[in-house]
Amino acid sequence: MTAPGPALSVTGLVKRYGGRPVVDGLSFELRRGTVLALLGPNGAGKSTTVEVCEGFRTPDAGEVRVLGLPPTDPSLRPRVGVMPQAGGAYPGLRCGEMLRLVASYAAHPLDPAQLLERLGLVEVARTPYRRLSGGQQQRLSLALAVVGRPELVFLDEPTAGLDPQARHATWELVEALRADGVSVLLTTHLLDEAERLADDVVIVDHGRVVAAGSVEALTSDQATGQLRFRATPGLDLDQLLLALPVGCAAKESPAGSYVVEGPHGAPIDPQVLATVTAWCAGSGAMARDLRIDRRSLEDVFLDLTGRQLRP
Repeated sequence: MTAPGPALSVTGLVKRYGGRPVVDGLSFELRRGTVLALLGPNGAGKSTTVEVCEGFRTPDAGEVRVLGLPPTDPSLRPRVGVMPQAGGAYPGLRCGEMLRLVASYAAHPLDPAQLLERLGLVEVARTPYRRLSGGQQQRLSLALAVVGRPELVFLDEPTAGLDPQARHATWELVEALRADGVSVLLTTHLLDEAERLADDVVIVDHGRVVAAGSVEALTSDQATGQLRFRATPGLDLDQLLLALPVGCAAKESPAGSYVVEGPHGAPIDPQVLATVTAWCAGSGAMARDLRIDRRSLEDVFLDLTGRQLRP
């Protein structure tokens, strides 16, 4: 039976280097069976936080609990999978041999052959790790992290340097892990990746949490309340405004590009959307490229952490 409580709990975490706090009172929770994306600029404290949670570093203050236990508890080893940013395999061991070796340590591992196929590694199964390309090494590291059927997986930049096909294969594997009830802590600089995969997001900067919540909650805040689409130029907007709720606005600029604002700038609701599409149909026009403007996760991230380059 699954134990109660979060898969990962971080409370008031502090880690200093040379007296300077790299992680400064960080607190968040990873709910069981979900994916949490830990985001932040370079130097924000993400990697240090993950290394403390994995038991590789000792905190200076605060508390971390992994599946209800201290990160260094030996009983966690078969229950937790770790994918580091680089390395994690014996350089001279062949790809397939390395995966089968790690699988042999688990009581009920996934099928190594199926994992090799899923991650596109069958053709290099007999290639030594040191001769794999960077992307192939990255995919093998992911396979090594999940082959033991862990309850919790730490994925640090899992798709860094991967081509689009490998990225999508990785995303599908993460989604399959969540469907199987595995908890995943993900760090990534690819905000579209976080937007697709994460149930919850924690954004950190200068070692502190600056925002936390679901992707929906973070991106819906301060939505623009605009519906944009393309259609035949010169449509009768006066007729559209008569059909829309009071307080809506509509304009055509440039020709053939239309913008409809919700009542008094409020977010677009289903009634406004249905009215616009019905008006287009009644005008004999097809609404193309229809979209509701909203902030992306990247917009939120840059608003909170700034747009200046970091060293």
